[in-house]
Amino acid sequence: MDYDIKRGWFKNVEGDALPNLMRDVFGNVKAEGETYVSEYGVMTRIEAKILAKDKMDIATESRKGPMTDEEILDSKRKLNEFAEKATGFDAKARMKRAQKKAKEGML
Repeated sequence: MDYDIKRGWFKNVEGDALPNLMRDVFGNVKAEGETYVSEYGVMTRIEAKILAKDKMDIATESRKGPMTDEEILDSKRKLNEFAEKATGFDAKARMKRAQKKAKEGML
């Protein structure tokens, strides 16, 4: 999913900053070309890639099988923490921006 990066925030994720941020939040990271990959909790794959100075892509895959509510909530919290630190927008702001884009796209 594409996420906007707050104006002036790109310096926080350019160069080695994005993989370092993923390592700090998720505890691990590896590079696959221009995409950085981590795993955490129920998420078996977390991909992050800078698309432009104002946009990045974050995609996840979850493990199959039984998961506890606590595992799911912990993983979601970590993903939100990472997305906020990477984009400069908290979950509420990201949702508002996504809704606005969806609404504009339907007009």
